[in-house]
Amino acid sequence: MEYSIRNCEPQDLPKLVILCQKHAEFEKADFSPEGKEEGLKEALFGDNPKLYCLVVATDKDIVGYVSYTFDYSTWDAATFMYMDCLFLEEEARSFGIGEVLIEKLRQIGIEKNCINIQWQTPQFNERAIKFYHRIGAKGKEKVRFTLEL
Repeated sequence: MEYSIRNCEPQDLPKLVILCQKHAEFEKADFSPEGKEEGLKEALFGDNPKLYCLVVATDKDIVGYVSYTFDYSTWDAATFMYMDCLFLEEEARSFGIGEVLIEKLRQIGIEKNCINIQWQTPQFNERAIKFYHRIGAKGKEKVRFTLEL
């Protein structure tokens, strides 16, 4: 499969929202596309970006993305990268693209003086867990909570 990895651009946002919806469906999570394009536009391209995103592009379409933020760890007293989402369309899986994306994040994290990359995945996503273990990531047993505001 021929592809390139590049920074998300404003014209990618409609497809990014579709990929987010597919990602949510895959993770058995609720998702409404309403207002997402505008929200992502501000988060990615506003005066003070809160989110960063790389897309996997073929000559015809965007087939995947990885999004990330930078956060600060009280315990480590240092900055870390948080990988918010990594998703590839079914036809883009098993080509090593996920590993290339993680390596790109690793390089960005090193450039930004991050101590590590953190993320989470549902326990039922055994394929992803196997992949993350294969690349040397370590899992931590935790329960994630959400408090609606």
